[in-house]
Amino acid sequence: MPKTRGLLSVPLAIMLLTIGCAHSPQEPVRPPRLEMPAAARQVCHLERLPLFPTNEDADNTLIARGVAIITCDGARDLAVQTHDAEHALEDEWLRLQAERRKTWWQKLLP
Repeated sequence: MPKTRGLLSVPLAIMLLTIGCAHSPQEPVRPPRLEMPAAARQVCHLERLPLFPTNEDADNTLIARGVAIITCDGARDLAVQTHDAEHALEDEWLRLQAERRKTWWQKLLP
């Protein structure tokens, strides 16, 4: 009789250890983040005409505003690209998280 009791307790102990490991909480993984470039965070300043402008003032102001607009547009494009890249990384991260959460039999099925 003691041998039977010992044989039954071994599989039970192994099963309990396996169940305990299978449901152990995993450390949460944070989604990827990208830092916004400094150029994209700068405020765009546009030149203004003086109170009593001359033709030369108007020409210089128009040129300075054109350069500022091109610079601001480049910074905006950089911010949009960074934003889109971060969302693409987050989508990939979410897909991988969902893949990791699947059970073994869900991974075998298409």
